[in-house]
Amino acid sequence: MTSTVSSVAIQEQPGVSDPLEGISPAAYANRWRALAVIAVALLVISLDNTILNVALPSISRALNASAGDLQWIIDSYVLVFASLLLTMGAFSDRIGRRRALMIGVALFGLGSVACALSTTTSQLILARGFTGIGGAIIMPSTLSIISATFPRAERARAFAIWAAIFGLGVGIGPITGGALLKFFAWESVFLVNIPVVVFALIGTALYISESRDDTAPRPDIPGVLLSISGLFALIYGIIGAGEHGWGDPSILASFGIAAVLLTLFILWELRTPNAMLPMRFFRNPSFTIANIALVMMTFSLFGLTFFQTQFFQSVLGYEPVVAGAAALPVAITLMIGGVNSARVASRIGTKKTVALGSLLVTAALTYYAFIFSPTTSYLLLVIGQVTFAAGISLVVSPATNSIMQSIPVRKSGIGSAMNDMTRQLGGALGIAVLGTILNTIYRGSVEPLVNALPPTFPEAGREAILSSIQGAHLVAEQIPDDFASLAQQIIDVSNAGFLDGVRQALLLGAAVTLVSAIIAYRLLPAVVRRSSE
Repeated sequence: MTSTVSSVAIQEQPGVSDPLEGISPAAYANRWRALAVIAVALLVISLDNTILNVALPSISRALNASAGDLQWIIDSYVLVFASLLLTMGAFSDRIGRRRALMIGVALFGLGSVACALSTTTSQLILARGFTGIGGAIIMPSTLSIISATFPRAERARAFAIWAAIFGLGVGIGPITGGALLKFFAWESVFLVNIPVVVFALIGTALYISESRDDTAPRPDIPGVLLSISGLFALIYGIIGAGEHGWGDPSILASFGIAAVLLTLFILWELRTPNAMLPMRFFRNPSFTIANIALVMMTFSLFGLTFFQTQFFQSVLGYEPVVAGAAALPVAITLMIGGVNSARVASRIGTKKTVALGSLLVTAALTYYAFIFSPTTSYLLLVIGQVTFAAGISLVVSPATNSIMQSIPVRKSGIGSAMNDMTRQLGGALGIAVLGTILNTIYRGSVEPLVNALPPTFPEAGREAILSSIQGAHLVAEQIPDDFASLAQQIIDVSNAGFLDGVRQALLLGAAVTLVSAIIAYRLLPAVVRRSSE
């Protein structure tokens, strides 16, 4: 299963004669088995949030959770996960990536059990946050193990498979969650992780060899504290902005604190000899521009995913299982495109591949903006899904390869953490910014209807209509048959407001990915440049 697809996409270092580049014979012999184990661990991470989204209505009924509670069930994981990524990347380089992966998988399993045993929303939110610790250890470990296990000529293909597996998990999450909920209670979406965790632990012990940064400096404690607290404040502000508004005093304070702490982090990393994140990496456009491309791509990816789930279930009326199955073309295309993206990059270069992928995503988002309607046929949606997923696969895998190949293997943990953090940052920004646009336009569209409702109409019903399209549909379902025309009016107006908001948000997302295409084409090197040791 060897491949040389990356050989034309990377500038070779002179004087390198060892074909295994320091990789132990045992690690090399087991490299594809190790990748299979990594794929299993990665799959459970990528499934986690999308499978949970489908279960939120069931959790709401079982635990009497409010809309705010449901938001924090998702966000507590993201907040902890994103805040710890940089630190855990450096942690895995220091203690050993195999050991770190096993610790992360074990913590993720314990967190999943705690989630399933939760009897209150507070317990579930705390358990989800704990699970985020495990996820933050697993993600950097997976990519760094690939860097330390595969020789340079095979890494691009291995990274492409990594990206394809991650995309597959995101794509099949909704249908997996829907199928579980059809036969089992909401706890099943967490308990399904346990056999996967056991398999990953056994596979890691059998097939993954230990690797670490043998020249790692002493721990950068100030860097750790500044990065965790700064990233926590930044992600908290982004998440909160989508719920409370960008001008809310608490949100502005959170962004201010983040700016101060992250500036101090950068200044500290520039002057300390044992920097956790060497700032010299950012002088390399193969590292910096690829990270920027991932931020801009996940900005639009998470936004579209957030909208499409609601569109399928609320506007088109699909059941959760059907809505999950409707997203399968995305998963299939991501899998096929991800595996083959390294071959494309080897032919036309990294910069053209990433730029082409960004243009395909731009076209898909623009297409979606004009075809979304209550009568849109599924065939039209599939065209958009395939185009969008093909574009994503042409961006994510080559950009990931550019980031990981541009830095020394001994620092692969921190490189992987940067790659993962940019995804989380872009995704959180996408949901917050594009979600704010949607909510603002939606609320403005339904307010005239709400104001015109009879004075006897319940206040809770008015607030539900204003809050979301799901709330509006729920209110319409509870209106007696004698007032069917009013119920239909609420559905029609809320659908129109939702689609208007989605249209504007998707056009902004298309503008962002168009800018990403221009940046990649102008500034991203065609071949990966390596940072100095």
